[in-house]
Amino acid sequence: MDTIFSCHDLTFSYSFGNVNIEALRGVSMDFQKGKFYCLSGPSGSGKTTFLNVLGLIEDIQGGDIDFEGKKFKNLKEEDKNYIRRNQVGFIFQHFNLFPVLSAEENIEFFLVRQGVPKKERTELVHKALKDVGLWDHRDKRPLEMSGGQRQRVAVARALTKRPLVIIGDEPTASLDQKTGKEIVNLLKNLSDEYGSSIILSSHDTMVHEFAEELVILKDGRLT
Repeated sequence: MDTIFSCHDLTFSYSFGNVNIEALRGVSMDFQKGKFYCLSGPSGSGKTTFLNVLGLIEDIQGGDIDFEGKKFKNLKEEDKNYIRRNQVGFIFQHFNLFPVLSAEENIEFFLVRQGVPKKERTELVHKALKDVGLWDHRDKRPLEMSGGQRQRVAVARALTKRPLVIIGDEPTASLDQKTGKEIVNLLKNLSDEYGSSIILSSHDTMVHEFAEELVILKDGRLT
């Protein structure tokens, strides 16, 4: 199996008031293409920071990451933007949808930014809406949908651009157990179809059961 991320001795710290917090302390591991990973560990263990570094939301401080033959530390800003826009899909706990846009428009938004032609965009978005079971709700805005429906829009938006990897920070935390299980099952089935890797953080044992590999972080270190 090919490697998508190869992490080498990652370190990351930030200040909280007068306190310096070491969020990552020498984290090294490989993530394989097409595999489902779940990061777990106590609150404050470094899970969100790790995901943010992998997704280029935060810049690397110490160590490096190899991604598709490129080293993160050598990337120019336009390279980072390309990876974020085209190769990484994000799913957040609180959905991060545009409140004034419909479900269909939310899914289409980043395809427009990618420069995908209109005809292809329409085909991709319509397939995604049907895949996540929201075809009949495509004209609704986020506030007109349930939490589960909003997260389905987020899943569709992340997968429509056919990313190499899906990164999700506690994507089921705002959902009840039944809906959360439906979302994770949907995500796994669609990522299998598209060949995307999945890296989620979650305290939920239900999510752990779906994962092919459970990665435990404690105090910024792998255990």
